[in-house]
Amino acid sequence: MRQIEGQELDRAALDALIAAAPGVPAHLIDCDLTAAEMGGMALEGWVFERCALRGARLDGARLSGARFQSCRAGGLSAVGADLSRGRILGCDLSNAVLRRADLADCRIERTKLSGADLTDLRTLELDMEEVVLAYARLPGLSFRRLRLIRIDLSEADIRKCDFREAVFVDSSLRNAFREGARFDGADLRGADLSGLTLADARGLRGAIIAREQAADLLGELGLRVI
Repeated sequence: MRQIEGQELDRAALDALIAAAPGVPAHLIDCDLTAAEMGGMALEGWVFERCALRGARLDGARLSGARFQSCRAGGLSAVGADLSRGRILGCDLSNAVLRRADLADCRIERTKLSGADLTDLRTLELDMEEVVLAYARLPGLSFRRLRLIRIDLSEADIRKCDFREAVFVDSSLRNAFREGARFDGADLRGADLSGLTLADARGLRGAIIAREQAADLLGELGLRVI
């Protein structure tokens, strides 16, 4: 794998790298790709380490098996991109647009996706740990039977998401929008449920909550659980 370090790269520079060694992935370290236009590019297996990708456009790019590590990529657009079998580790992808992206078998860890648009993803479920999804849009995604460790879904749009039999550990559903979401058999004892109203609680039918969480909910009605 070729290693490129500390360079500012635009579309022309990336095309030259691909042409110089067709099919050979590159390892970019500390490179600046801010606002780069990479739509539709074939970047399978490439590694982006500590790169600046703010506002970069990867719409329709082929990034299967690619790895993004410690990248600053707020506002990145990857609509319809193929990120299957990839890794996104320790990155800031706040306000990224990933609509219709393929995230099948893509692992996401220690990453900020605050305000990100994850609608219509091409994946059965998300494989993630320690991810901030506050204010994100991810309607209809499946988290069924997953162990959700330090996942922050505060204020997120989780309409019609499937959380059946999921286990929440040090996670948050604070003020999350839950219309049509399914929680049958979900263990919510490790979730922050602040902002939950009695009307919201009807949508959690079949879920497991702690006594303290039940007391907080009933407290809104002026009742005390002793």
